[in-house]
Amino acid sequence: MTATIVNLLPIILFFVIFYFLLLRPQQKRQRAIQQMQANLKKGDKIITIGGLHGIIDSVDEDKVVIRAGDGTRLTYDRSAVREVVTEKENK
Repeated sequence: MTATIVNLLPIILFFVIFYFLLLRPQQKRQRAIQQMQANLKKGDKIITIGGLHGIIDSVDEDKVVIRAGDGTRLTYDRSAVREVVTEKENK
């Protein structure tokens, strides 16, 4: 019995380290992205996953309308927003 536990200990330790180094940080990043996308509001400067820079013109349940630099209004899924640009990042 003791020999079995000792033999399984490295495998168990490997999975614990794997969880804390890879899975847990990924889950935290995913939660932060979902929170950012849920908090989008009109006037936010954003960048989409495709690299489009613009300003949110309106927000719907699952879509956002983005005003591009030339005044064009584009409709995207809310999940296509990669990040909200702050003034510090903009400079």
